[in-house]
Amino acid sequence: MTFTQTAKSFLITALLFGASVCSAYDTPIVTQTKPSPPASVIYIGNSFFYFNNGMDGHVKQFVMAANKDQPWRSTMVTIGGSGLDWHNVEAYFAPNGIAKYSFSATNEVKFNKLDKLFEVAIIMDCSQCPIHPELKASFDEYVKKHGATIRKNGADPVLFMSWAYADKPEMTQQLADAYVKAGNANGMMVIPAGLAFAKSIAMHPEINLYFTDKRHPSLAGTYLGAAVVYASLFGQSPVGSSYTAGLDPAIATKLQNVAWETVKSFYKFK
Repeated sequence: MTFTQTAKSFLITALLFGASVCSAYDTPIVTQTKPSPPASVIYIGNSFFYFNNGMDGHVKQFVMAANKDQPWRSTMVTIGGSGLDWHNVEAYFAPNGIAKYSFSATNEVKFNKLDKLFEVAIIMDCSQCPIHPELKASFDEYVKKHGATIRKNGADPVLFMSWAYADKPEMTQQLADAYVKAGNANGMMVIPAGLAFAKSIAMHPEINLYFTDKRHPSLAGTYLGAAVVYASLFGQSPVGSSYTAGLDPAIATKLQNVAWETVKSFYKFK
C-alpha cells in the first residue's frame, strides 16, 4: 500500500470514529506543569523522541523563537525500543551525573552548579506498551513508580501521549484512554501528541507524519510533536513561530495550527 493509500485509509477511519476519540477519554485533571513554564526538562523514552535529531532540540527552537531570553535547558535519555520498565530513573537524577558539565560556543567546558537538576521530566512508554495485553499492567506500574521517583527528586512528572501507527489508526483512542487515565490517577499532566497526529491526518492527509516503517516520525511528525510539547508546557500558541525546522513554511503553519487547536481542545483552553 502506498503512503497516499494509507493516508486515505487513516482519514476514512478517523472520520468514522473521530467523534468517539474526542469523547472517550476522561478530561485531563492536570493542565499545567509545576512550575509553569519550566526552565529545565529531561525527556525519558525511546526512539520516538530521538528521531530527527531529537524532539528536545526542536522544542528548544520553538522556545527560543518565542523568547530568546527564556531560560531553557533540556536533555534526553532514550533507549531504542524501550518501555518505561527499561529505565533506571533514579540514576538520571544522581549527583554529579547528567548535566554535570556543558560546553560553551568555543568548546570550553563549563561545570554546572545547579539548584535543581530538572524541573520537569517528560516520560513516554513504548509505542504499544500502554495498550498491549501483556504490557499494559507494566505501564501502570512504572508510571506510578517513576512518577514517585521524579517527585522525590524535586521534578514534576509529565506523560507524553504517543501516536498511532500509520496503518493502525484505532490506536489513537486506545492510547488516549490509557495515558489520560494514568495521568489522572497519578496527578500528572499529559501532552496530547497522539491526538495531534490524528487531527493532522484528518485535516491534512497530504502531510506525511511518518517514517517508512509507519511508526517512527518523519521530520514533519517530530515537528508536530515538538509544537505540541511547546504549546502544552507554555500554554502558548506556536502559530506564527519563525521556526520551521526546514519544512515548507506553509506546511509548518498547518502543523502549528493543528498543535494549538489540539492543545486548546484537550486542556479546555479558551
